[in-house]
Amino acid sequence: MVKIKNMEPEKKSHGALIGSIIIIVILVIGGIYVWQQKTKNTINTTPTQESQDLQSNSNELNNLDTEINTLDSNIDVNVDAVQ
Repeated sequence: MVKIKNMEPEKKSHGALIGSIIIIVILVIGGIYVWQQKTKNTINTTPTQESQDLQSNSNELNNLDTEINTLDSNIDVNVDAVQ
């Protein structure tokens, strides 16, 4: 006699699909949190702090310009004697 397999459909577990959906939801929530924190920090940066940084950079450039102008560029090299 030939035995016929039971023709009942196999029950499939959706555990992997549900787990993937949960991980995606957690990643999206985490991304939104990080994005909000980043925008909050950007807004909290005061314009006076930025202007002080710009002023400091400007002062440094002015000091370098003054130093370059005061350098003695005459090195007393005889170009004809250099081979």
